[in-house]
Amino acid sequence: MAHVLMENRHGLVAGVETAQATGTAEREAATKMCKWNVNPEATLGTDKGYDVKAFVNELQLQGIKPHIAGNITEKRSSAITGEITHQPGYAISLRIRKRIEQIFGWSKTIGAIRKTKLRGLTNVATQTSLTFAAYNLVRLRKLLCLRPITAQA
Repeated sequence: MAHVLMENRHGLVAGVETAQATGTAEREAATKMCKWNVNPEATLGTDKGYDVKAFVNELQLQGIKPHIAGNITEKRSSAITGEITHQPGYAISLRIRKRIEQIFGWSKTIGAIRKTKLRGLTNVATQTSLTFAAYNLVRLRKLLCLRPITAQA
């Protein structure tokens, strides 16, 4: 599984983790990537699959505000409290987090990681890192409004 940490302002990939697929791999990778955080005002916007009390507590211990979509059902309550959901940036984080799908969409269609031909975690991690680095280069070109490089005859 490939896991990506995205910075919200420009939609660039800020971190990549590759791990074996398990039931908790996403939360473990997110916790690991969040330890790289140096911003005291950091927030983490995620989908409802991350709405687990232990994960929310871990983020708060790291000083990260968890902007996680609530996973509320008849049999389950959310780990996200009203104090968190009423913060001014909470709704914005949930709206912006959908940009991560653009990164994965690009990486699967253009970056060719939909079905890798490589075997072994190290090889797949290398391919994944290079793919997301290429995504950042393409994204930076668009952000800087640069013209594409063309071959001259």
